[in-house]
Amino acid sequence: MLSQKAKYAMRALLYLAKANSDEPVGIAEIAAKQAVPRKFLELILLELKRNGFVQSFRGKHGGYALAKAPEEIHFGEVIRLIDGPLAALPCASLTAYRRCVDCEDEATCVIRRVLKQVRDASSGILDRTSLSDVLDGRTGELVMGDGI
Repeated sequence: MLSQKAKYAMRALLYLAKANSDEPVGIAEIAAKQAVPRKFLELILLELKRNGFVQSFRGKHGGYALAKAPEEIHFGEVIRLIDGPLAALPCASLTAYRRCVDCEDEATCVIRRVLKQVRDASSGILDRTSLSDVLDGRTGELVMGDGI
């Protein structure tokens, strides 16, 4: 399940992508327009800045702007940054694999097999969907047409 923090991060990034101006956007504006608590947004933007998604500008006309083009920021990478691995089980994760302690035979575990399929389908969609895709209205049909 997507955390509220990840939803807020995506809202802020989409707002900045839509603004797409030469001027940074103030944190108060982002918080008000996206209904995100300002203090929480400050922490989220700081994390996004540390990881190269946004840049900040100081001063009277300071604020935040995307550090990358909207087509270079994909849902999957932001969600992994904020919420961690996409897999529902650690044994189905590519980035945070851990063997389940109660599993007798991982190679024949049907639960793991199904959840790996879920992970693959989810990550396939999230890793190919950029901010630009969403803003241009290219979602479902863009990624679902790839055989998923």
